[in-house]
Amino acid sequence: MAFLELEGVCKGYGDDPRAVLRDVELQVDRGELVAVVGRSGAGKTTLLSIVAGLIAPCRGVVRAGGKPVTRPGPDRAVVFQSYSLLPWKTVHDNVQLAVDCVHPDWTAARRRAHAEQYVALVNLAAARDKRPHELSGGMRQRVAVARALAMEPEVLLMDEPLAALDALTRAALQDEIEAIWQRHRRTALLVTNDVDEAIRLADRIIPLERGPGASLGAAITVDLPRPRSRQLLARDPRAIAVRAELVARLRNQAPPTLERAA
Repeated sequence: MAFLELEGVCKGYGDDPRAVLRDVELQVDRGELVAVVGRSGAGKTTLLSIVAGLIAPCRGVVRAGGKPVTRPGPDRAVVFQSYSLLPWKTVHDNVQLAVDCVHPDWTAARRRAHAEQYVALVNLAAARDKRPHELSGGMRQRVAVARALAMEPEVLLMDEPLAALDALTRAALQDEIEAIWQRHRRTALLVTNDVDEAIRLADRIIPLERGPGASLGAAITVDLPRPRSRQLLARDPRAIAVRAELVARLRNQAPPTLERAA
């Protein structure tokens, strides 16, 4: 049974309740990492915000762990594209803020140690006392990832978390996110417009078809060994085939056969 479920989800503004998203159906199993890939403006962030409980659908239902999603909750943590760090707080304090909110009954020492554990997990122990303006973009995004993971959520939601980074930093953080996900196996939903990033990270990729009234297409299984290096994605016939099929779907073209793509 799926751990995260969307049934008949529609979202619009004004007179049309399906203007942005139309009849979205999605099932994500526990411990699975699913990527939704679509063009800019297709409705990816709206979809993720509905799952997070930040906005309500006009129609349909979202369930996490069998329970309806009606509001934000600590069972669903979001890694935003814009970092969303408090500028006056240190790396450690930004992470501990999430821990304080989720575990107010813990002792101060336990909350502090828990935050330090996740700061170390993203290799920022040496920068624990720095503030966001003293960090690079990649380091800020690591803080955002650590803050989300420190909540120990049932579902990790990632809204194009690496889009603002340069190519080298983005590739390095993809490595880290994959390694962390393999270690903790959180149920995860990633939205992105980067085809290669989706292939690098996801178990399944689902194209978000063009709007208005965008809906999800058929899933593409990414049957590749982990960890997935850039060399693997460039040379492996299966990776090349997945990329060709996904690009074709996003272009609204008939996908080539796997034999032809290989």
